[in-house]
Amino acid sequence: MDVQDRVIAIIAEQAMLEPSDVTLDSTPEELGIDSLGLVEAIFAIEETFDISVPFNANDPQGSDFDISSVGQIVAGIRKLMDEQHA
Repeated sequence: MDVQDRVIAIIAEQAMLEPSDVTLDSTPEELGIDSLGLVEAIFAIEETFDISVPFNANDPQGSDFDISSVGQIVAGIRKLMDEQHA
């Protein structure tokens, strides 16, 4: 599984959906993921990819990590992996 597929699987599990129901354009809100669910997904992503995501659940808009869509989350994870595993 590549990064994109793994992220989609994690997000789909959190949203209790099939991975095929999650697109790169999907937003957490559209998928029915609330703030707690988003935090749990971020923890799962950190563990899966052995990275540290700079995400503040109390101020998600003030974070450098873009959570506006699944595609942005995937892009952010790829960037963090490059930076943290370099």
